[in-house]
Amino acid sequence: MVDVDFCCMPPPTNGIGTQKKARLRTLTNEIKRFIFANPGCSAQSIVSYLSNEKKFRNHGLTPRKVGFFIPRHLKTDVRWWQDHTAGRRVYGPDAEE
Repeated sequence: MVDVDFCCMPPPTNGIGTQKKARLRTLTNEIKRFIFANPGCSAQSIVSYLSNEKKFRNHGLTPRKVGFFIPRHLKTDVRWWQDHTAGRRVYGPDAEE
């Protein structure tokens, strides 16, 4: 007969999320580096750079996700404006930078 304690799931671990924080920090640094090198770039060009040049293929990045990510995590460093000819947001360094 099997003991009940051995067949149950182990208790949840209380990790501090170091790997998640490191990935977030790497992603923010790479996005910021690209925007500062290429002011006036779109979310689509950022995703293309990260997926093809930096090999961030397993991150599941899309222009929509990057468009939500930038105002949430980079609002103090990066600003955006509407490109009326193409009808999309473009990003550049903040005026104080």
